[in-house]
Amino acid sequence: MPFSVLHLIWMHKQARRLQHHTREIERSTLSNGIRVITERMPTVRSVSAGIWVGTGSRVESPTESGLSHFIEHMVFKGTKTRSAEVIARAADSVGGGLDAFTSKELVSFNVKVLDEHVPVAFDVIADMVKNPLFAPEDIQKEKGVVLEELKMEQDNPEALIHEVFTGNFWKNDALGRPILGTKQTIRSFNRDSVVDFHRRQYTPENLLITAAGNLKHKDMLRLVEDRLGDLPRKPYKRVKQNPQPHSPLIFRNKSQLEQVHVYMGAPGISAVHEDRYTCYVMNTILGGGMSSRLFQNIREKQGLAYSVYSELSMYRDAGCMFVYAGTGLKTAEKVIRSILNEFRDLKENLVPAEELRRAKDHMKGSMVLGLESTSNRMANLARQELYFGKFFSMDELLARVEAVTAEDVRKLAVRFFDPQRVAVAMLGDLNGFKMSRKDLVAC
Repeated sequence: MPFSVLHLIWMHKQARRLQHHTREIERSTLSNGIRVITERMPTVRSVSAGIWVGTGSRVESPTESGLSHFIEHMVFKGTKTRSAEVIARAADSVGGGLDAFTSKELVSFNVKVLDEHVPVAFDVIADMVKNPLFAPEDIQKEKGVVLEELKMEQDNPEALIHEVFTGNFWKNDALGRPILGTKQTIRSFNRDSVVDFHRRQYTPENLLITAAGNLKHKDMLRLVEDRLGDLPRKPYKRVKQNPQPHSPLIFRNKSQLEQVHVYMGAPGISAVHEDRYTCYVMNTILGGGMSSRLFQNIREKQGLAYSVYSELSMYRDAGCMFVYAGTGLKTAEKVIRSILNEFRDLKENLVPAEELRRAKDHMKGSMVLGLESTSNRMANLARQELYFGKFFSMDELLARVEAVTAEDVRKLAVRFFDPQRVAVAMLGDLNGFKMSRKDLVAC
């Protein structure tokens, strides 16, 4: 049998094995409000632990844009008890991986180590989060580092067109502002602004600790209590937001580029919406892999693009579904028409049973594989707590995927892909190329 068939059979067996496996998840809350969630995986020797901060770029004011990401950088520069070099050595000395990232809605500091090294590893990330030094000279140096990171992003056309699209799709909203910030805001950061933001956001009620691997909940709880239990409790009030999507047509000229980079998107649904599984399945069908419609029709059959795919950006209260393609100027309009044809076909016709089955099996396989590592389980615990406040069993997850029907997909496509609401952004040597809303509707 072909490898892909064998792989699908293996994934199906794994899904059936996990479907009836009860995850050993425990949850506790410290007296100061810090939540601690663990999952015991006795068959492994590693532990992944993370400190999650419910902040991110969308809680920033326009003048604070980029502060969440900047603080993520700064905590690695040293604490009251550890220098930057000592932090790096501590992670290396136990053979672990120390990492961090900032998104629109959260910041994560996480580590993966052998089970015997958890106390040392967690002590490091807890110290970074709790006791950052924020030395003025380090702030000045790190501003230069982040400005270089911003330049790197701007030199990457795929990243740049993403920011152009996002900034106009979520115009006048924090979701539209870049996670890195801008040259102006980054240059304006000083110790006062950094310390003030850290004090407001890194509060116990806004901290979540998750860990997965060969551990005991009581041991992890004791460790968190020992390292972070003395943080004073204070209320954290999340500001209610109401992001409104826009449908701009943006054509940005950059003459030195060889390709034209195309982004097309439509208003989607939030990460907690009841139709999220239908949305996942539709995304898989549209552009979620090599067998997807976009890949097969635009790349394989027409040869119009090397890279073409669809993705979902889903937040607490809003979402977007978008398509990216890199192509030539002469074929750009044809690519746009082809994408719109795929939108139209999803709206007008039911997905064939075989294609729907393939998409569901792909999703199930991805879900199963995603729970193979301690890192992914640790992140999964955080996502379920932060977005849902509850934990879904594998039975529930697989059942929700299986329940999606072809009619569900068609109805959601009708809701998403209104030509009047589709946004387009293009970047490249456009030579005056533009399309109007009338052109899109006529496609």
